[in-house]
Amino acid sequence: MGEEKQSSSSTGTGHSDSESREQPYTIAHHWKCLAACTLMSLCPFQYGLDFGLIGGLQAMVGFLRVFGYADATVPGGWNISTERQQLISSLMTLGAFLSSSMAGTIATIMSRKMTVWVASALCTVSNVLMMSTTSIGGLYAGRLLLGIANGMFMTFSQLYIQECSPARYRGLMISSFQIWTSVGSLVGTVVDNFTAKIDGRNAYLIPLGLIYIMPVIMSLGLLLIPESPRWLAQHGKLDQARKALRWHRPGTDAEIDREMKDIQAALEMEKAREKSVVVWDMFRNPVDRRRTILATCALTVQGASGAMYMIAYGTYFFQMAGIGDAFANSCILISVGVVAIIINSALVTHFGRRRVFLITGLLLCGLAQLLTAVVYQVKPGAKSTGKAIVGLAVIYILGYNGMVATYAWISGGELPSQRLRSYTFGLATAIGFFAAWLTTFTAPYFINPESLNWGPKYGYIWTPSCWISALWVYLFLPEVKDRTLEEIDQMFEARLPARKFRRYVCVGPGGGPTREASGSVSTDKEAVEVQHKEIPNIR
Repeated sequence: MGEEKQSSSSTGTGHSDSESREQPYTIAHHWKCLAACTLMSLCPFQYGLDFGLIGGLQAMVGFLRVFGYADATVPGGWNISTERQQLISSLMTLGAFLSSSMAGTIATIMSRKMTVWVASALCTVSNVLMMSTTSIGGLYAGRLLLGIANGMFMTFSQLYIQECSPARYRGLMISSFQIWTSVGSLVGTVVDNFTAKIDGRNAYLIPLGLIYIMPVIMSLGLLLIPESPRWLAQHGKLDQARKALRWHRPGTDAEIDREMKDIQAALEMEKAREKSVVVWDMFRNPVDRRRTILATCALTVQGASGAMYMIAYGTYFFQMAGIGDAFANSCILISVGVVAIIINSALVTHFGRRRVFLITGLLLCGLAQLLTAVVYQVKPGAKSTGKAIVGLAVIYILGYNGMVATYAWISGGELPSQRLRSYTFGLATAIGFFAAWLTTFTAPYFINPESLNWGPKYGYIWTPSCWISALWVYLFLPEVKDRTLEEIDQMFEARLPARKFRRYVCVGPGGGPTREASGSVSTDKEAVEVQHKEIPNIR
């Protein structure tokens, strides 16, 4: 980034040295903005909580007495039909797919904050329905409605974070987003572990009661923070946008004015290309089409890692495979995942997303699942096999939580254009949720004793998926760590190949050929032909 600043001052951007001098770039200076982003990052707690809860509920006698059936042939004496298991788990992700796929349309009507308020209301209504019914149809309806709420939570809270957080801390904020997902899963799993022994409906009603907590926190917390300045500017509310930006950023009025001009310039440049925004704009222009495909594939990497069956069916998976105490094993697994995410947060601002984490994480996840399948096939039911599978599951969750999950979300959120951000990120999130739905819907066919009864051998399917995803990341996913959203726009407009993003240096008008970080002149035809106005760093 230091080379970019040097390039800026040397290419005639019109800023004096005193004007371009950067404010202290510390967490203390940005505490209000980071606090607002942290509040928004709490939203996925709800999503993680649900996965933690529902995985345990399907192995809980109190729940199975209402929605399952007695079966003396399986561990625990109770089971649930494959069809019910599919719908209970997958309807939530289907609802998330539906709401996130409408993100572009919703964003034209409601702001980021308003959408989270609506999601909080829907979440509350859905939980009232799930806790009050003993009908499987009522449970299905509650699950679908909860999924719609979770899709809005996940999509619009991330849009707020991406649009408001300083470039240097954007990765940190998105990683905290992933932390809360894992913490939610851990809380749900631990509570299930303690209530599973209760005889009767309270065994699952007590865990479901936790779902009310986050909507209350979010509804009150949103009263204390401003709207996204970029959303306000995009909708022509410039005075409100400047006021919100003033709240989010330290620095002088002149610096706030410059950032507002940068935001407006980026929006106007995109609007000049298309007078109105429609969903097809994501695919008509080659640059937007590339950004849409990259964002969508980056987010889908999560589903391609096979994590959803481990998250949604972890406890059930351990129980049916006869691997020790299923609830205790799930608690251990999720706890390791939380630790991995926390360590990840300390590293996210220092290392690139692409090669160091995504590729390594996907290769590790694929290897762990392959070894799990092989070990179980060679010696099923043995005590040593059970210990090995638990150990490999821990390695898998280290790779997934510590490397794949966070960076897939970050990459998917950083790459869309500002004009189409709601549409593109909504589509990317929707397809990511669709992949999660497909996994949660089909997994019971493979792991349920009532169907194929593959158990841990299900890993054979996900190993090639992980490794193919790693190859795609290596070939096509660009590195945009520490880049502002405006700088990312410039690099895509220059039509750089993925390998050149990391070292690319933005230059101002009249600055001559595009230069890379080494200072050498790039002879890349596309880079030379496309000259763009430089937009200074957003602080």
